[in-house]
Amino acid sequence: MTRTYPDEPAEAFPQPPQTITDREDRSIDVIPADDADTESLVEMYLDFDPADRAQGIPPVKEEAIREWLETILDGDCVNVVAKHDDTVAGHATLVPDNEDEHELAIFVLQSYQGAGIGTALVETLLGYGQSEGIDHVWLTVERWNDPAISLYEKVGFEISSAESFEIEMAIRL
Repeated sequence: MTRTYPDEPAEAFPQPPQTITDREDRSIDVIPADDADTESLVEMYLDFDPADRAQGIPPVKEEAIREWLETILDGDCVNVVAKHDDTVAGHATLVPDNEDEHELAIFVLQSYQGAGIGTALVETLLGYGQSEGIDHVWLTVERWNDPAISLYEKVGFEISSAESFEIEMAIRL
């Protein structure tokens, strides 16, 4: 399948590490995932609301979470996490596919949603991707997930295809 990407590349995005103050007045550090404790990431996913899962990810059971993280925290993927004190509040990843493109996935704990953390994660992840030479990023989102679609459009993603239940969006870095 050939994806459609915007003609013009996006502006430069911030690179990690970055500290933001979210809308709840919390100090949030957005850092490369390799600078974070994997156990904290496992804990985040064990606390993750099952209603926020899409396309089977993140997995539910601890062993499956660990196997999944082992796969996406490898050298080919680009990962950032959002930390509030000692709590991992969010995680975003760029996973290479077989066409020199990367798929974006983002997860924010329910108690941290709606505070600007998702935007900081996506922007910082895209900046990290730019620094790693990544040019093409795409994602799929359920068409009724208006907050996520708004976030992606705000940072520069454009709709490239709209299937029955999902919208595919893409950005050129």
